[in-house]
This record gives sequence, structure tokens and C-alpha cells, in this order.
Amino acid sequence: MKLDILYSDNHILAVNKPAGLSTQVSNEHKESLEEYAREWVRREFNKPGNVFLHTVHRLDRPVSGAVLFARTDKALSRLNAFLRDKKAEKIYFAVIQGNPPAETGTLVHHHSHGNFKAKITQNPHKNSKIAVLEYERIAKVSGLSLLKINLETGRYHQIRAQLSFAGFPIAGDTKYGSRIKTDNEAVALHHRKLTFKHPTQQEEITVTADLPSFYPWNLFREAVSR
Repeated sequence: MKLDILYSDNHILAVNKPAGLSTQVSNEHKESLEEYAREWVRREFNKPGNVFLHTVHRLDRPVSGAVLFARTDKALSRLNAFLRDKKAEKIYFAVIQGNPPAETGTLVHHHSHGNFKAKITQNPHKNSKIAVLEYERIAKVSGLSLLKINLETGRYHQIRAQLSFAGFPIAGDTKYGSRIKTDNEAVALHHRKLTFKHPTQQEEITVTADLPSFYPWNLFREAVSR
């Protein structure tokens, strides 16, 4: 598999994950971005034997976009700390059904999950935690809207579940109420941009992942490039 490499050095690797590929190996899915990325490192740097490569954060299988890997134990520890301490910025794009009443807004809900699905409510419920995201509407076409999303908390299926609860399911996300079928059986959610501090050099790094080229993303390509 040919990887879309966004950034690479001796400490980190960032890759644009295609929709439909698991980030890591699971019981259900033996192919993964992590395994393909590990093989890329082995070939690119001519590394025999085991290659240290660990995922810093994961994307759902039907979701696309930037995924960050650590190539050393020190990098993994520091990058995990950056994300835990909310020192990294994650920007997502989502194509939703409908049109939010405001061009910008903040969604604040109570979140929990079980049986591979998130539960969102307006008020606290058992074992719930606060889920927060900010959005900006970039464009709207044919009953669909493109949102730019700044994720403040990183809950399980958070963006998918919160937008659905607000009445705007993501295109293709049948688990959370979408009636739209996308190409590639993908959920139209894309991790567009990740900004973080380099784990050893302390400089700020930003990686940007190109949008997929299939429906419904192709409806909004011009809006994103502006």
C-alpha cells in the first residue's frame, strides 16, 4: 500500500489515513495503518528486525486524515503527555446533513459509551463526562454543509455523536443516523490538521492532510482551497 506521508524524521511519522483502514490491528481487522507505516519505516530507513513505531492517537476505521506515530519510546511518552495536557490542536472537517442555524457555535454535551457506541445527553448521566467542540460552517451545497471543527475534548466517537445529537449527522455515518451513502462506505469526517510540539526539538509542527477525492468531499474542494 502506498502511504501519504505528511512528515517524517527520526522521532515521529505522520500519515494521511484513508477511510476504511483501521489505525491499529484488531480482532476484526488484521490490516492496519500502523503495520503499513512500520513496513514503510523498515524499507525507507533500511532497518532490519523489529521496528519501534506506536500510534499516538487513533481515528475510527471509516474516518480519514492525519495520524501521528512515535518512532522512539521518548517521543511516545512526550507526545502522549502533550495530548493528555491538551497542548496539541486538532482540526477536523465534517460534511453534515442539514445546515446549523449559526455559522459558528460550541456544542457542550455529556458523553459516555458502551457496546461500541457513544451516548450523548444534554444533562449528566451515569459515568458521563463533558464533551466540547467548536465549529465553523465553511460552505453549504445541496442540503449538505461543510464544518471546520476544533475538538476540545477527545471522547469516543465524540464528533460523530455530538453532531448527530444536535440534529446534523455526518454524511455516511449510519451508526449515528445518516441517511446518505458515501463512496468507499466512509464517514465524511476528516482529521485535516494537527499542530503539536516536536518531542525533542520543541519546535511547533503542523501537518495538514489532503481531503479524500470522492463524494461528498468533492463538492467542497473549492471551498477548502480558498
